[in-house]
Amino acid sequence: MKIRYGFAAGVSLAAAIAAPAAAWEPTKNVEFVVPAGTGGGADQMARLIQGVVAKNNLMKHSVVVVNKSGGAGAEGFLAVKEVRGDPHRIIITLSNLFTTPLATGVPFNWKDLTPVAMLALDNFVLWVNADTPYKSARDYIDAAKKAGPNKFKMGGTGSKQEDQIITVGLEKATGIKFTYVPFKGGGTVATQLVGKHIDSSVNNPIEAVAHWRADRLRPLCVFGAGRLSYKTRVTATMAWGDIPTCKEAGVPTEYEMLRGIFMPAGVKQEQVDYYVGLFKRLRETPEWKKFMEDGAFTQTFMAGKEYRDWVAAAEKLHLGLMKEAGFLAKK
Repeated sequence: MKIRYGFAAGVSLAAAIAAPAAAWEPTKNVEFVVPAGTGGGADQMARLIQGVVAKNNLMKHSVVVVNKSGGAGAEGFLAVKEVRGDPHRIIITLSNLFTTPLATGVPFNWKDLTPVAMLALDNFVLWVNADTPYKSARDYIDAAKKAGPNKFKMGGTGSKQEDQIITVGLEKATGIKFTYVPFKGGGTVATQLVGKHIDSSVNNPIEAVAHWRADRLRPLCVFGAGRLSYKTRVTATMAWGDIPTCKEAGVPTEYEMLRGIFMPAGVKQEQVDYYVGLFKRLRETPEWKKFMEDGAFTQTFMAGKEYRDWVAAAEKLHLGLMKEAGFLAKK
């Protein structure tokens, strides 16, 4: 969605995209649950949304971000499930929407919530410390093979979640066995790689971009079907679009992650419509557009039946991935 210019003199962008009169709107502050730790991709996106909403007067009340990462995000999902019909609590979701109940058996399913909108799809990149000699994914894979099983440490967010799923896919594609080291959030993962406590990570772009820009980390390949679309240079020599796909490097492993919004079950359609409209206006702001490029997101937006159908298909996909990896909870 493009920002429309040409407003009358004196009318600010914030005023132009401010919330129109709605059939329903929040009557108090909205609690925005993040089912993950601080510093990771979901946390950064939620806090960006919080700031943009306030700066551009998109809501009369405030958005309050609350991290509930316990139980691989189960704490956050259950906190929204338990307030059925409450339109003042929303949650940003990632793939633990599917992986956490499948891996733990916690009494939760995405159908216990109300889908609102897909904000974007997030990508994954294979990262190494910039001090290492690996200039390509093939260099790194060859070194890991030569070192032998479990000699190289792969850091990721959580256990039996998307980072470890990708790691298992990488192992199956290459015949390598990594020692997977779980951390609470993507920010911590990046810091651990900078400190050389692990050998690599599969962090999201937004979780590692500051370290890449500072020449502390190096991207080797992106786990997508094609190269990223962004051409503006992040470093002196490279843009996101210059990073080859892992498939190009001979590692046919692909994965993208949901960044979407849900509400509790039992809310009214006019309340869902309010948030869909809110996030559409959010996407028009320059702050959001910059965040999308900085984090190399795939800017896919969905709502309504299209979004619900996508989530249902993603659940089936993750069931297959979790089963193949041996991560399903034992009954």
